Amino acid sequence: MEELIRTNNVVTLSFVGSLLKEAGIQHFIADENMSVLEGSINALSRRMLVDASRIDEARRLVEGAGLGDVLKQPGL
Repeated sequence: MEELIRTNNVVTLSFVGSLLKEAGIQHFIADENMSVLEGSINALSRRMLVDASRIDEARRLVEGAGLGDVLKQPGL
């Protein structure tokens, strides 16, 4: 799996998750339960991961929705 986005914004995560689900792209949100350890101060970002074979398609969907600025840049 490859990282698509990394954010603390739960609305963005939900929206991108909906886009991916509608397109039939399975995804996983890593670090979602870390808020228990951090005390809910949003210091740790959540990462949305998608299958490596569909990462390009997922990136195009997110960019098409006007959220290209939240995408993880390749190679970083």
